[in-house]
Formats: sequence, C-alpha cells, structure tokens
Amino acid sequence: MQLIIGGAYSGKRKLVRNQYNNKVDLSWLSSYESSTLGRWREVWQQDHHLVIEGWETWLCEDVRSITSLSDLRQKYNKMFKELINEETIRNKQVILIMLEMGKGIVPVEGEDRRMRDLAGWIQQDAASLSTDVFYVWHGLSRRMK
Repeated sequence: MQLIIGGAYSGKRKLVRNQYNNKVDLSWLSSYESSTLGRWREVWQQDHHLVIEGWETWLCEDVRSITSLSDLRQKYNKMFKELINEETIRNKQVILIMLEMGKGIVPVEGEDRRMRDLAGWIQQDAASLSTDVFYVWHGLSRRMK
C-alpha cells in the first residue's frame, strides 16, 4: 500500500499519474465523485491499481454518525488490512491519497476537533501500514518512507 499525503490542490493526483506514467491502468474511487468507500471492491478493476481519495469526506460522515473515535479508528485500520490483503491477492498496488488537515491548528468547534483528531490517527495508521509514503506540497514530493 502506498500513501500520498499533502495539502489541498498540492499535486497529489498529479504525482500518482506521473508515478505510473500512464503506462498502468488505475481504478479511482473518489468521494469527490460521490462514491462510497465501501464500493472499493466493485470499483477495483482487474489488472488495475486502485487509487482511493477523498478520505476527509468519508471521515466527516462517520464522525457525525458514530460517537466513538476509537471504534472508527479500528474500522479504518481493519479496512486498511483488507486492502493490503487484496493487494497481495491481485498483485496490484493500492494508493491512498489523503488530505493533510490543519497543520497543527486546533479547531474551535468540537466536531471539527474530533474530525481532525480522527484524520490524524487514520493517517498515522495508513503511514505505518504503507510500504511507501510521499508528502506533497506545492507540486513537490518527498519520500518519507
């Protein structure tokens, strides 16, 4: 699994496209296109790598509907492990594109703080489980792992 993380409009998608140099087919699952995260198996076409983006949308929906951040973190951690397992079966890469949120600024509203906290924990879990981690800012990328 690979994690690409950075600010909004920082070049994360471009990095993925350039990295695979349009030589490889990519299946995209995006909350920005109103896709639900649970559809990743349906979207992932045979012989394609899978790109998943828009995590902040799915996390925000979950924060509003589920009270336990610990339960949410476990839910996403379990899904990451399912993705890694499926990667092995298909011999294809999963690429997670995640939005860096807040740069350490603590939101005033409680729900916003819960969202930021959950996003940080999910990103830490994704980074620890990923074999490659890239940070993207202003169109520049740095390999972190």
